[in-house]
Amino acid sequence: MRTFLAGIPLEGTRVVIVGAGEPALAKLRLFLTTPAHIVWIAPEGAPHVSAIPRGAPAPQVRAVAAEDFSHARLAFIAISEEQEAARLAELARSAGVQVNVVDRPTLSDFQTPALIDRDALVIGIATGGGAPILARDLRARLEGELPAALGPLAALAGELRDEVKASIPDFMARRRFWERAFRGAAVDLASEGRMVEARREILRLMHAAEPEIGSVALVGTGPGDPELLTVKAVRVLQDADLLVHDDSVGDAVLTRARRDAGRVFLDAGRADFHETAVALMIEQATSGHRVVRLFAGDAGPAGAREKTALEAAGVQVFVVPGLVQS
Repeated sequence: MRTFLAGIPLEGTRVVIVGAGEPALAKLRLFLTTPAHIVWIAPEGAPHVSAIPRGAPAPQVRAVAAEDFSHARLAFIAISEEQEAARLAELARSAGVQVNVVDRPTLSDFQTPALIDRDALVIGIATGGGAPILARDLRARLEGELPAALGPLAALAGELRDEVKASIPDFMARRRFWERAFRGAAVDLASEGRMVEARREILRLMHAAEPEIGSVALVGTGPGDPELLTVKAVRVLQDADLLVHDDSVGDAVLTRARRDAGRVFLDAGRADFHETAVALMIEQATSGHRVVRLFAGDAGPAGAREKTALEAAGVQVFVVPGLVQS
């Protein structure tokens, strides 16, 4: 990962935009639907009134002063003269402001990702400033796939977060609950704008929460090329609570799992390797966790032996085809 996308809360935040051309107007439009306080300064002259977005603050046609950046969180410098842009960027930094000099990554503290805005849910796609058109194209492809209801649903989840945490104190059980909530009827109700009913459905699921039943999935990873993994294998990796593997399973496959999944590396050279692996998987699965046991190549005889031992202990076991068959 070369670029880290951090979420910056905008409630009560001051954002300064300098410039009057299309790059400045684009930044202005980006923040008009946010709770941020926008300061817009146009030292090179204001745009024609017809170009000013509805709801935008009036542009202040004057030179930029150091105090303009006082108490600001973000500044966007979108003027044509590079030396002046660099000077203003340093002026903002001296006030402790994070600066984006539009279309000049080397002068910037951060780049603006291509954003899919669903109010409480925001998805960013970034290329570190190197290929912004690629990021925008990817955004266009994804935007149509994501319903507008995701924003209100995320906001509803935020409202209920403390109540859910108090009702379901166990972290893993709580995560399962949210997975059920976000994959069930509440999503359909929210998509129809029926938020009261969506809330009622989430609360119903919360009060009906049952102890989780753990499982073990045995997945062969073939030659270690993650592009060859089946859709089901990737889904299992994304849903895993714990990965169990030895050093024959490469990092390229492991990165397809959810980042917060636990990872246990076992030394395949140990005489009691399989017994240790089975004991660990039984312990975790009977505690309600979803365990994924990864094998280089296919699961083979080793997987069959572990499957027999797991089933004898009453653990639910799935053998997941790991590779796309040609």
